[in-house]
Amino acid sequence: MQLNDLDHERLRRLAAMRPPDGTQAKVLSVYVDLDPTTFGTQPARARQIGSLLDEADRLTRRDGLDHAVHAALCEDVERVRAYLRGDGFAKGAHALAIFACGPAGLFETLRLPEPVPSRVVVEDGPWLDPLVGHRRRRRCVALVSRRTLRALLDGPAGELREVADLTDDVHGRHDQGGWSQARYQRSIEEEVRAHLEHAATTLFALHRRTPFDALAVGTAPELWPDFERALHPYLRERTLGRFDVEVEHATVEQALAAAQPLFEAAERRRVDELLARLAAGIGTGDRAVAGFEQVRRALDERRTETLLYDAGLAQPGLDAAIADALLQSAEVVALHERPELGPLGGIAAVLRF
Repeated sequence: MQLNDLDHERLRRLAAMRPPDGTQAKVLSVYVDLDPTTFGTQPARARQIGSLLDEADRLTRRDGLDHAVHAALCEDVERVRAYLRGDGFAKGAHALAIFACGPAGLFETLRLPEPVPSRVVVEDGPWLDPLVGHRRRRRCVALVSRRTLRALLDGPAGELREVADLTDDVHGRHDQGGWSQARYQRSIEEEVRAHLEHAATTLFALHRRTPFDALAVGTAPELWPDFERALHPYLRERTLGRFDVEVEHATVEQALAAAQPLFEAAERRRVDELLARLAAGIGTGDRAVAGFEQVRRALDERRTETLLYDAGLAQPGLDAAIADALLQSAEVVALHERPELGPLGGIAAVLRF
């Protein structure tokens, strides 16, 4: 199972991290590519890690660094080296991010679900650009039958886990026929509706305890209309739709595979909507800006609702812009294989006002 240690609050906390006032300390950021097709063996990982540590050593010796800064960075490199000597860091991840700054008391490691290019960066704060596209939007998968509810939720490391298992007493059908059969059938239908309402209430209680961003529901077509109506409005607005699955016997992995097309389609719609808003705002000269200088000005004025940029954009000051956007509670979206930002300099923003 692929792991993802990153969530919005962790990203914001890293964005806010700076060395203590009065120091010139730097932050060492190390990204390790663990793509199993390239670095799936221990010797291949060892060669890559050796090259990254050599690059880190070189950066600690660059011109212009204060002696205390140099000494602190050397200690940070050694902490990273010691961590990477272990053999458990690669388990379940396709990439690893490490941030170290001794004077700030920082040593943080994040496992990521997709490969990222290997890189070492020394800056005033953590280098966050590769992380933006890996932030988790918490998913919930509800599996609903005539008598059961199984709720699956993203865990702390991004793995989907079963967090609720509910079974109500719903009688089965019989074949007596006549008026008695009709009355019995109505009774069963009432029990099913009561179960669907119970399941919807249970899901809302789960959302209140552990909020999630998107809900996909595995259920039979004939149950879906009544269950959707029973959902709290907060859940209906997060619901992506229905999918087919063997509710009572599917494994967590099978349920996620069946629900995945709904999550992927929702992400495409989200990006399409943001780009449409961006185009409309730029077209009218209002509520959107393009180009780094205009985006930087909007961030300084705290007007940014969503920052969009091409993944891999080489723009001085981009990491600081990402950090500022996160600290303003703006959404940050790194676009992959989308050409729309190319004519706009690779970066743009949708504005709050």
